[in-house]
Amino acid sequence: MADEKIKVRITETDAEIEVVVLRKQATRIEVVLGSGVHSVRCELVPNRAESAYFGRAMGREIVYERSRKQVQADIDRVSLPSREFRRH
Repeated sequence: MADEKIKVRITETDAEIEVVVLRKQATRIEVVLGSGVHSVRCELVPNRAESAYFGRAMGREIVYERSRKQVQADIDRVSLPSREFRRH
């Protein structure tokens, strides 16, 4: 199974980077920036308006520009096939 990757924006420089997703829930997204011994974990949480997720890594703010509803829809879409084949 391939790692899920998302693009986040570093607000200070407006640069976009691709990060690996460790855990994805509507309430928070845990990502890893970089690779190997220099990798950094970061937790992204929804902003007050629930229009984006934000977090801080190494003193810099990063933003994932998808709403909480969009993220929940992504989670539901990925987990739907496994629900269809459940035995009773």
